[in-house]
Amino acid sequence: QVQLVESGGGLVQAGGSLRLSCAASGSFLGINAMGWYRQAQGKQRELVTTITVGGSTNYADSVKGRFTISRDNAKNTVYLQMNSLKPEDTAVYYCNADLKLTMRSRVDYWGKGTLVTVSS
Repeated sequence: QVQLVESGGGLVQAGGSLRLSCAASGSFLGINAMGWYRQAQGKQRELVTTITVGGSTNYADSVKGRFTISRDNAKNTVYLQMNSLKPEDTAVYYCNADLKLTMRSRVDYWGKGTLVTVSS
């Protein structure tokens, strides 16, 4: 089975930085896309950023210019560099991977999430 493991969450003051990592492990043929979503307490889960196999990226307007997604294809790992953090960035951040399991199957997988808390 596929497993996504996030790391890097924690407590940081406003204006600070954090770097999240998400490593995909298991048996799959390839990665179509990976990304980060977040869910603040009492709110719906929202897209933060994604990166496709071709390298195309997109960002939520709320994080553009502050967050950067990157990848290490050899390690099947995606990173989220978060700078100039704001209290409103506080949320559980979830890694998502759109994986090609076989030639005929394509499935979304989710990590368990890592908590990012930004204090004022």
